[in-house]
Amino acid sequence: MTALQPVRGMRDLIGEDARRHRQVSETARRVASLWGFDAWETPVLEDTRVFSRTLGDTSDVVTKEMYSFEDRGGESVTLRPENTAGVCRALVSNGLTQSLPQKVFYAGPMFRYERPQKGRYRQFHQIGIETLGAAEPLADAEVIACGFEILTALGVADGTILEVNTLGDNESRAAYRAALVSFLQAHEERLSTESRERLARNPLRVLDSKDASDRAIVADAPDIFAHLTDAARAQWEGVLATLDAFGVPYRVNPRIVRGLDYYSHTAFEFVTDRLGAQGTVMAGGRYDGLVEEMGGPPTPSVGWAAGIERLAMLLAEAPPAPSPIVVIPVGEVAERAAIGVLTSLRRAGLRAEMAFRGNLKRRMERANKQGARAAIILGEAELAAGEAQVKDLATGAQEAVPLAALAAKLGE
Repeated sequence: MTALQPVRGMRDLIGEDARRHRQVSETARRVASLWGFDAWETPVLEDTRVFSRTLGDTSDVVTKEMYSFEDRGGESVTLRPENTAGVCRALVSNGLTQSLPQKVFYAGPMFRYERPQKGRYRQFHQIGIETLGAAEPLADAEVIACGFEILTALGVADGTILEVNTLGDNESRAAYRAALVSFLQAHEERLSTESRERLARNPLRVLDSKDASDRAIVADAPDIFAHLTDAARAQWEGVLATLDAFGVPYRVNPRIVRGLDYYSHTAFEFVTDRLGAQGTVMAGGRYDGLVEEMGGPPTPSVGWAAGIERLAMLLAEAPPAPSPIVVIPVGEVAERAAIGVLTSLRRAGLRAEMAFRGNLKRRMERANKQGARAAIILGEAELAAGEAQVKDLATGAQEAVPLAALAAKLGE
């Protein structure tokens, strides 16, 4: 029988991989909490309309990548490809549109059927934050600054660059779209097949093409800044000024458009050259119409998502494996007593383990292999004296410690 393997594009997180993954998610959760973002948990499985209605019929996610199927009741459901739409659905479903703004943090698995590559899997994990119900430039700048703070706390901010752009309001975007289409049509024969298709359906996405020929063409394309309305320009300038106040470095990149149709005004990416061609590690923007698409009232909102896998790859080193305290009983009587020692250590917040079998020598070998920091040796003589031998496995030093004082001694 062929050995079973993970589904293509999905992987196990074990050992160092698991510790890197946890470091990213726990650091992000801690920093986001300090910035006032509360953790929400939304279902992994949603009504397909949550995504097909909001991500846009022309987006690659909807047209190519969603894991959608009919459940046993004949309803179309989808494994979430991203979580912003789910958060907005939750806002409406739980009647929270009357309690705005809401500041949300999330972390969890997402699913997209795309070609697996470095740092990108079909089941991947994201952290993200959303501010729902705030139109002010401060909201845009705050979510970006919080993202920068998370990257700083992870020790990877120096290796990333924040690029920002504006997509303007509806009036700005319509004027820009017309100018862009006119420019691209003049070069249509030189565009890639995918960009020619996008030109008809969603021309702004041509700016996001990875094709070398397309990129050479769009380098000379008009940008949106000449087409901004006064209100859109004021919003854009307010975001930049507030980023300056937060002390977040950035550069303007008029080619950032983002891949989903619900974005407007601010769009941004934190990019790095440390991961090769796949350089975006955190990205987002403003999406003022998404909650309304869910059946809620008009609700200006802004947020970002970041891939945990990519951030984990950027960590300078993995968090160290835990160093337990190992309890080594000698004899049957001592083994029963050792259970009480284990319990007292664990209740004191200390990681403690005991091998299931083996003599003293084998258990000591296992303790060293585990990277244990100390061994508690417990035999009949020690029990009679009400103490245990505690051996520091780094230095080799050993001393007798009263049983009642073990937790205090090892917790120092």
